Amino acid sequence: MPVLQFDPFRDINRLANEVLSAARAPQPMPMDAYRRGEEYVVEFDLPGIEGESLEIIAEHNTLTVRAQRSPTESSGSEVSWVVAERPTGTFARQLHLGGALDVDRIQAEYRNGVLTLRIPVAEQAKPRRISVGRSDEPRTIAGPTEDSDG
Repeated sequence: MPVLQFDPFRDINRLANEVLSAARAPQPMPMDAYRRGEEYVVEFDLPGIEGESLEIIAEHNTLTVRAQRSPTESSGSEVSWVVAERPTGTFARQLHLGGALDVDRIQAEYRNGVLTLRIPVAEQAKPRRISVGRSDEPRTIAGPTEDSDG
């Protein structure tokens, strides 16, 4: 029993992509980003991506994530598709990172179709307590004096 689905908006979007050649442009990938303690965590949904195709580049406070999903082996000419909703091709996303993050210590892990990046807060951006020195001796602060003779 074949699965059939009709979604006119999806079909219009697919047609627009084919006509405008937008299918060749990198597609965005869904992501979540949140702060946990002293790090930011960014999670990208990338199911079906081969780990070797992942590329993560940090340059001038810009983080670029790219991945490639190839068509399945069943995509040959003898296949008659009933439903084809899983996109293939290049996926990309750029994030602009603030100076308060330690780009040199980013950690990346790809597991179960999710790419997780952990971006630590830079040491110089962490709040610090500043101690105030005290003296028990009273001090007089004097400014410049004016000569009354002059």
